[in-house]
Amino acid sequence: MDVGRLRVLREFADRGSVTAAARALHLTPSAVSQQLRALQAEVGLALTEPAGRGLRLTEAGRALVVRADEVLAALDRAESELDAFRSAPRGRVRVALFPSAALMLLPGLLHRIGECAGLEVEIRDVDMTPAEVPELVADFDIVVSHRDEHADPFPADRLDVVHLLREPLDVALPPGHRLARRRRVDLTELTGEQWISVDIGFPVDDVLRSLAVRTGVRPEVRQRINDFRVIEALVEAGHGIALLPRYLTRLSSRRLVRRPLAGIRAARRIEAVLRTGAGTRPAVATVLELLHAEAAAVTEKP
Repeated sequence: MDVGRLRVLREFADRGSVTAAARALHLTPSAVSQQLRALQAEVGLALTEPAGRGLRLTEAGRALVVRADEVLAALDRAESELDAFRSAPRGRVRVALFPSAALMLLPGLLHRIGECAGLEVEIRDVDMTPAEVPELVADFDIVVSHRDEHADPFPADRLDVVHLLREPLDVALPPGHRLARRRRVDLTELTGEQWISVDIGFPVDDVLRSLAVRTGVRPEVRQRINDFRVIEALVEAGHGIALLPRYLTRLSSRRLVRRPLAGIRAARRIEAVLRTGAGTRPAVATVLELLHAEAAAVTEKP
């Protein structure tokens, strides 16, 4: 089978449409369709079938995508073995981080990257939900994502997931709040409070919703703001309370009261997600090591 056609099939699987795959591969949609038809003729099986106005993978197509991942990962490994003959990892690594991870990790990470001669890292901040991560992995070598620690993990059949850190979530209260003197706060004590949360589908809101299911206390969310710095300002001004990441808010100069929840664990998992086998490239493996080191430094700070 032609390796180039397998790449086309994988892009189609990752992106869900011929048009999106064509855009990623810098081809025309007709060229992508032609490559898919040629691959079908090569294997003698239907790999795609009509779905509305577009196409979707057949069962045989989905099975071949998994094997295509293995073939392309093997090519990456071969490339990495050749790279090992060089004195240091070289090449470009594309990294996407969700914004609050960028705020926590990026300043120190860039210092570490600057000490690696020949390593070029291109970084983007992307406000992502967990559902969007598999598609982002098609565009980036490493995607730093977050999810509720009680949520289902990312699918392991076509993705490698590397744990970076577990970040507890604390209740942020305005100065002078009636519970400000407590060492810990029970969720039932916050009944009737006005909450500020992020958009539905983002991990911190997922945690808040799962807490409601586990405790029977349903928070009343009045505002939805995705920028944690804006949430901190609103809480400090007395416009509500919020569930905020512990290590991130530790960087803030705001006069917030931050208290752990009593009797219940609430946290988000921060993970590096990449295509299967991508971590064998020395440059990618080096960036993963640097991310690990910076995540450890963040958790160790007082």
